[in-house]
Amino acid sequence: VLTEEDKSRVRAAWGPVSKNAELYGAETLTRLFTAYPATKTYFHHFDLSPGSSNLKTHGKKVIDAITEAVNNLDDVAGALSKLSDLHAQKLRVDPVNFKLLGHCLEVTIAAHNGGPLKPEVILSLDKFLCLVAKTLVSRYR
Repeated sequence: VLTEEDKSRVRAAWGPVSKNAELYGAETLTRLFTAYPATKTYFHHFDLSPGSSNLKTHGKKVIDAITEAVNNLDDVAGALSKLSDLHAQKLRVDPVNFKLLGHCLEVTIAAHNGGPLKPEVILSLDKFLCLVAKTLVSRYR
């Protein structure tokens, strides 16, 4: 459960991410595909080289979707409902990939922070991204 402090920290940390969605998204996906090559399975039709237009476009979609969740922290499930359905029913993405994506996103945010993230910010982001992952896999049952 996100506390009011968590929500405030998530919103603050997310500002630069949402303003640079393509950059953060592409970099996060590059990290994901590098660290966890099995996740490439769903993107066989993409050019997965760093900086490719495919990574930029899809990365922006990912960040924009998570931004929608940030904008609806009191109803993350509602904000991600259609996306959850899509990934569970049509795309059939392995649910573990959402946790991996969240981890790579946290690393990307930290890398662009200009210094270490405060522990309480890391905790709040982690709680939020775990909630996002949990929400996205909720339709798998």
